[in-house]
Amino acid sequence: MRHSQRTQLWVSLGLYGYLFLTLFLPLGVIALWAFYDPAVGWFPPDIIPRSFSLSAWGDVLSDRHILPSALLSFFVSTVVTLLSATLAFPTAWALAQFPFRLKRAIEVFVLAPMIVPGIVVAVSLGEIFFGMGLAGTVQGIILVQTVGTLPLMIRILTATLEGIPNELILAARTLGAAPRVAVMRIALPLAWPGFLAGGLLNFIASFEEFEKSFMVGAPKVQTLAVRLWSYLGGEILVLPTAAAVTFLLLVPMLIIFFIAERLMKEDVMAAGLGKL
Repeated sequence: MRHSQRTQLWVSLGLYGYLFLTLFLPLGVIALWAFYDPAVGWFPPDIIPRSFSLSAWGDVLSDRHILPSALLSFFVSTVVTLLSATLAFPTAWALAQFPFRLKRAIEVFVLAPMIVPGIVVAVSLGEIFFGMGLAGTVQGIILVQTVGTLPLMIRILTATLEGIPNELILAARTLGAAPRVAVMRIALPLAWPGFLAGGLLNFIASFEEFEKSFMVGAPKVQTLAVRLWSYLGGEILVLPTAAAVTFLLLVPMLIIFFIAERLMKEDVMAAGLGKL
């Protein structure tokens, strides 16, 4: 018993230490850079700045395009999430329920946009969308982001649908339900944990997506991520402004996670992620 408790203690310490090093420590440093006073400076050996200021936030928030870009990002992320869920369900149902010889190859093909580097996909699709007249449009940004989020939604829904007992569908068919009706009335409601889990991850991925949105939308249409990067001018060494920009992207995601944590229990999220 003592050995088990000691092992559990070390595992807990390791997990909390990892969480501190990868999340809380970087966030703490970002917070210090976002609020320190550039007029005074922050130099070694000072661990904490001697003076704080809101000058970096003033520089960022004075941009009148920030709010429209934020609203656009929320709209695009919502549409992309709904579109991904709608398109992913038929494919996920086929992968989960119908065994066929090339199933594994199809799964790898579906996940290809996640395997290929994002900049490669962005450049390729940017040229295609330009030829189709979708460059510089909100529709183009929605479609190009859906290309990136759809594989994740398909994978999550497939894992969720694989956990639904096939006997329920067969029982509905035995009672006279058509295949489409059985899927819509039984499988679709039971797959809601997958829709919630996949929708949450897809919304966050869409909200923070930069490469594809930049290649297709800029400079006419700019999401929040593209606008903030343009505001920085690519000068990532402007640490105070970069830290403020990071918070603008991070805070909405933390709010979404908090709301999701209130709405969903742990077993619901686990069921949605399935056998990933």
